[in-house]
Amino acid sequence: MKVLMINGSSHENGCTYTALKEISDTLLKEEIESEIVWIGNKTVRDCIACGACAKLENQCTFSDDLVNEVLEKAKTADGFIFGTPVYYAHPSGRLLSFMDRMFYSANKSYLSFKPAAAIASARRAGTTASLDVINKHFTITNMPVVSSNYWNMVHGNTPEEVKKDEEGLQIMRHLALNMSWLLKCIDAGKKQGISNPNLEEKIKTNFIR
Repeated sequence: MKVLMINGSSHENGCTYTALKEISDTLLKEEIESEIVWIGNKTVRDCIACGACAKLENQCTFSDDLVNEVLEKAKTADGFIFGTPVYYAHPSGRLLSFMDRMFYSANKSYLSFKPAAAIASARRAGTTASLDVINKHFTITNMPVVSSNYWNMVHGNTPEEVKKDEEGLQIMRHLALNMSWLLKCIDAGKKQGISNPNLEEKIKTNFIR
């Protein structure tokens, strides 16, 4: 089993990475493989709702960043964790553009029923608002949301400060343990013949009369 982790920070080895690495180390102890993918610090295009991905077998029409590469990795991933720093009480704009295109292009094909979690790193505040934005990607995609013993956040202005956030690091470890537990439960269920839910076709309504 494998968890794909996305580092949405501008800094490859900064505070967000430090939190993800704590999760990765704990997953390894649980015999769960993981991979941290840094989306970089270059411009990431926003989704323009062109619909081309529907004709490209769930690939985004833009290929100048890592979205399509991550979509390929998503096919074989069993769980996901998206990490972000906090900017003005919201996630990294780069990560949101990345996730919007990734989730829209995938059209749930590689994502539904796979556990996912969001983590946020902040100097002080804005974490819960950031987590809420990312979590909405999961809840619209039939993905079980993995929790911990507190909101999934660490605090610190540098990686060294994050390493001093004992509660935050424990939250990351508990998150990893909960992710491991859920993945193993899903795997055990599949071995017993329990398949994914057979859902109704999506009903879409609006309020235009």
